[in-house]
Amino acid sequence: MILSTDLEKNIQMFRESLPLGESFDVLERKITVHETTFYLYYLDGFAKDTNLEYVRRDMTNLSAEIFKTIQSAKELSEKAISSIEVSTDNNIDNLIIAVLSGQTVLLGPHYAEGLIIDLRTYPARGTEEPAKEKVLRGSHDGFVETLISNTALIRRRIRDPHLVFEMENIGDVSRTDVVVGYMRNKVDKKTLYKIKQTIKTLNVDALTMGDQSLVESVHSYSWFNPFPKVRYTERPDVAAAHLMEGKVIILVDNTPTALILPTNIFDFMQSVDDYYLPVLTGNYLRLIRYLVFITNLLISPLFVLLTDNPGWIQGSAAEFLLPDVPYVIPIFLQFVILEIALDGLNLASLNTPSALGTSLSIIGGLILGDFAVDTGWFIPHTILYTAVIALSSFTQTSIELTYAFKFSRLLLIILTGLLGTTGFIIALVVIITVIACTKTFTNEPYLYPLIPFNGNALYHLLFRTRICTKQSIGNKKTD
Repeated sequence: MILSTDLEKNIQMFRESLPLGESFDVLERKITVHETTFYLYYLDGFAKDTNLEYVRRDMTNLSAEIFKTIQSAKELSEKAISSIEVSTDNNIDNLIIAVLSGQTVLLGPHYAEGLIIDLRTYPARGTEEPAKEKVLRGSHDGFVETLISNTALIRRRIRDPHLVFEMENIGDVSRTDVVVGYMRNKVDKKTLYKIKQTIKTLNVDALTMGDQSLVESVHSYSWFNPFPKVRYTERPDVAAAHLMEGKVIILVDNTPTALILPTNIFDFMQSVDDYYLPVLTGNYLRLIRYLVFITNLLISPLFVLLTDNPGWIQGSAAEFLLPDVPYVIPIFLQFVILEIALDGLNLASLNTPSALGTSLSIIGGLILGDFAVDTGWFIPHTILYTAVIALSSFTQTSIELTYAFKFSRLLLIILTGLLGTTGFIIALVVIITVIACTKTFTNEPYLYPLIPFNGNALYHLLFRTRICTKQSIGNKKTD
């Protein structure tokens, strides 16, 4: 439907489309300026009294003679409205969506268009540092649930005209604002086109769970493949760094997380702390992280393999590594039970009031573990290795990749326990095959730059290198 020059007809269409009188926060306000009647439509939770007063003040300050010469909404916005974000539209559906998005719509006499004024004041929390991505040095701010604040945090770090943020509305019901950010001079055009087309053609009712709903809607990957194709971050400095590398970021309204695309497995191995510390220290921490990943994946399957083949080691090594107490439950089954129990305790800790959190840790860590050994359910070795795995998993900021390693480890444990050495080899082959066959969002190899091999790119991903200035780059070219 299109607005007409008949104000009464336009008002009637708005009253039929909006739940005026039913929903307490959807309001209609009639004002008269210089003997001319206007109607304002807005949501109580977004529009503040002072902001609306500014609109009335702007129109009142215009002389009556000039005011009566205004013949259109666009002319009114140019001569009388001082708000930063003002636009016009004659489509009733777009105007209704603007109102429900928190903007204010003004209808005037003989105006075939409505005036959309952005007077929104969002309820927002502070930009605290994300709990899962803390750093020793560097900035300690993080994304919030407001899009404008998040784009501003990135613009503070990249003051370049090539940085572009494009907005789309997703969801027939929710009309969720989704922003695609990229650097025009660095982004791969094919990647950008595919991401934008995927979002524009997305047909869903609502993004009820924010960024995760968007990922599940745009991704058509196998449910049994646990390896993440999208990297999440709540840190604006991480998002800015990936933009400078030519990546695309997606921001979803009501979500304090940025999605980074495309992403391969090596991108998850990097941490922002590596770049806030000297090169030697950053490389040391990155090496520790790689060793922890390997240990996290293989420590329990290798222990199962050794207990099934005690003849592989002799002497003091056997006395130290192999259990010397009898056990009823098979070793591999102990590990499986402990992995499940650990996730159960994690879920319990999430729902435990903070005042009782310490009590839960004491009960879960000391009493349950001690009694499990005394009653013969588990041996000390399995509890020790599971504790090592649980603690080492926190070296990875990506929860999705942590669970991908967890599922891979469970596959190794189960097949090794059932089939021995053959099962261990089969599980390794399956895991490597799944990773090798996995594609990123843009159908690139998940193991790039290892497959296909790119030595220079792989070196920069595996090791923290010194930041090269333009002068040093010029010297290298001269040499």
